[in-house]
Amino acid sequence: MSNKTSIQVIDRMALLLNVIARYDDTVSLKILSAESELHTSTAYRILSSLIEHQYVERDEAGQYRLGIKLLHLGSHVRQRVGLREQAKPIMEKLRDELGETVNLTIRENDEVVYVERSISGRMIRVEQVIGSRAPLHVTAVGKLMLADSGEKECRDYAERTGLPAYTENTITDIEELLCKAAEVKANGFAYDDEEAEIGVGCIGVLLRSSSGEIAGGLSISAPIDRRKEEWVAVVQEAGKRLSESLGYFE
Repeated sequence: MSNKTSIQVIDRMALLLNVIARYDDTVSLKILSAESELHTSTAYRILSSLIEHQYVERDEAGQYRLGIKLLHLGSHVRQRVGLREQAKPIMEKLRDELGETVNLTIRENDEVVYVERSISGRMIRVEQVIGSRAPLHVTAVGKLMLADSGEKECRDYAERTGLPAYTENTITDIEELLCKAAEVKANGFAYDDEEAEIGVGCIGVLLRSSSGEIAGGLSISAPIDRRKEEWVAVVQEAGKRLSESLGYFE
């Protein structure tokens, strides 16, 4: 299948989903075909594929509605939006208290993604771009996420990624990673000691949702010579408040 044809199929899938979404109840193939301006056989084939992947459901009468998979995906979007809304005032307070940049991250596969930030007003500061990514093993929050997932997942991650080095301080050995994972899990926080970028140090903690699952991570980034150990308790307290705002209580 050519790239052009593949893109056309995706466009048609999106078109059919949008048409179904207009209806509160189920909708027939005839209506879907008419409103999407697709031939009935084409619409049927695409809908069949969407049903296979649970993006669409078909009832006993042959009527179509949006599928459960979309509800599942939508819950992740709502969680992320809710997390950012809850995090912003706490992040700003933490930034003002410590005078350094505060980051909000989530995990996507083998990386952390920066989804929100509160930037320090200092002339020399650490600044992460929203949407940027970093491997789990080079970040404070990422190491905590790996630690929480257990030894097997740590080993699988190391095998998948090869633990590439970003600086001379990056952990590149699986046994060292497992040792560090046990340490940060016991401590409840983690450092990034110039592992992602020389001159930059971070302190990170995990955030949890009402179900107890990891919702993301909160971290503070600063030039390594300005980072202070006494910040750990302050960052942990901010993370605790944010987790409680998400419905998690220890």
